[in-house]
Amino acid sequence: MSLISPAASDALHSWLEHERALKNAAEATLTAYRGDVVEFLAFISAHKGAPQGLGALERITISDMRAWMAQLRGGGVGARSMARKLSAVKTFYRWLAHREGFEPTAVLTVRTPRFQKRLPRPVVEEAARNLIDTVELQSETPWIAARDVAVLTLLWGCGLRISEALGLRRSDAPLPETLRILGKGRKERLVPVLPAARRTVSDYLDLYPGILPPEEALFRGARGGPLGPSVIQKVMARARMQLGLPATATPHALRHSFATHLLNAGGDLRSIQELLGHASLSTTQAYTAVDTTRLMEVYARAHPRA
Repeated sequence: MSLISPAASDALHSWLEHERALKNAAEATLTAYRGDVVEFLAFISAHKGAPQGLGALERITISDMRAWMAQLRGGGVGARSMARKLSAVKTFYRWLAHREGFEPTAVLTVRTPRFQKRLPRPVVEEAARNLIDTVELQSETPWIAARDVAVLTLLWGCGLRISEALGLRRSDAPLPETLRILGKGRKERLVPVLPAARRTVSDYLDLYPGILPPEEALFRGARGGPLGPSVIQKVMARARMQLGLPATATPHALRHSFATHLLNAGGDLRSIQELLGHASLSTTQAYTAVDTTRLMEVYARAHPRA
């Protein structure tokens, strides 16, 4: 942070601590925030010819903001990434303006670049079943095959993030009918566990060759340590290649499938939001776009003149 003044550096640190303590921001989010704001502050220092203290940061102009965004665009940064960086800077400036008592209009009025939102691409129900069946046959070691089936079943059957499934402890099993999950931002939610998911975890534990202390990770790697997400990603990649599925058929796509299949079965959006642990309903609403697309395809086939 050599291009950043000590005062600006201290302010950034205080803001990140605020986001961690009061908003329960995830570490990955804080890391992204830090990188984006440091990049912005370094640009402003270079643009002005010297590290900028808090007084100078209060005097940032729309012209300065446009120069920063022009540099990003010239460096090949896409609209989606630019929008993320601008969001981080605006969030920092809102906090800084409140603390220091200045008006951050020049920063906050900059328009966010438009980009096409990527809609979730769920795996259809038959493909999800085929993926799990294929994964079961991939390993010659029975307990590893059972482990992989259990993890993917939790992603699809319970809508867990891969980090949440791998974060389960031995003390969580045998799985109850309702599982308490600590998700992003340490937000807690209750997730119903299907009998099939409970059974796959029990099958895995019956075959696991060792004894796991209650506080240890439930799912283990081949060498005995906690199972990492890259292993499951590779397992899924091999299975989708065997089945001829697109690269979008990832572990996270099974979580999307959980939501979409619930919608197809008549589930309401607010309940699905709670099951997924989304902080905002707008995040969950992305799934309705997927479902609407499917319905419009049916409509078009039924009404070719439409």
